[in-house]
Amino acid sequence: MKLTIGHMYPDLLNLYGDRGNIITLKRRCEWRGIDTEIKSITIDTNTDFTDIDILFLGGGSDREQKIVSDDLTLKRAKNLKSAIEDGLTLLSICGGYQLLGKYYLSSDGNKLPGIGALDIYTIAGNKRMIDNIIIDASIDGKTFKMVGFENHSGKTFLQNVKPLGRVIYGNGNNGEDGMEGTVYKNTFGTYLHGPVLPKNPEFTDMLIKKALDRKYGKNQLEPLDDSFEHLTQNAIIKRFSKK
Repeated sequence: MKLTIGHMYPDLLNLYGDRGNIITLKRRCEWRGIDTEIKSITIDTNTDFTDIDILFLGGGSDREQKIVSDDLTLKRAKNLKSAIEDGLTLLSICGGYQLLGKYYLSSDGNKLPGIGALDIYTIAGNKRMIDNIIIDASIDGKTFKMVGFENHSGKTFLQNVKPLGRVIYGNGNNGEDGMEGTVYKNTFGTYLHGPVLPKNPEFTDMLIKKALDRKYGKNQLEPLDDSFEHLTQNAIIKRFSKK
């Protein structure tokens, strides 16, 4: 078996070490004997996403996000939205999460368009939400805790989509409604950095399994020894759940 992992705009959207998510996907596949190929998708890359099994879209600074917004909305929106509707496994973080929505409204009133694949919108807040974050995630009837680090001023509001989870500690989407991230089909948006996948092996394996199931039919993943990952995760939960 083989999975092709697409990394969108690695030269522009790699804030807070999110490249570690690609490394984690690759390693957890390889440890199970699943071949991987990493494809970098830059502004100069032509793709309709039909050859991608897992797609990753990270976050960047305001300048980089404007460049990416233009490329996404003008060149890639139709194909990417079609792939999402077809069940492509996609993880988007922070700015990438925002760009999959309808728009980002800046503090000066400028509206940065997204591709509208997710029924969400984001408005600029008057303060940055910077902290560790713990959530109760709920995906496909399974609940589990996830940990990460958030650093964003944008406040994202969901409309006709489900949240990724409920905030136990931290701010989440907007610091108001207690929700974090979103789930639509096999597309996931979140504000969790860390990077998020090394800290949350269960979530990582869920992404891998969804991609394998879509490509090869239902599969069972061989379990890995995640004792160190769980020790780290539990230490974070114990420390911040008490606050």
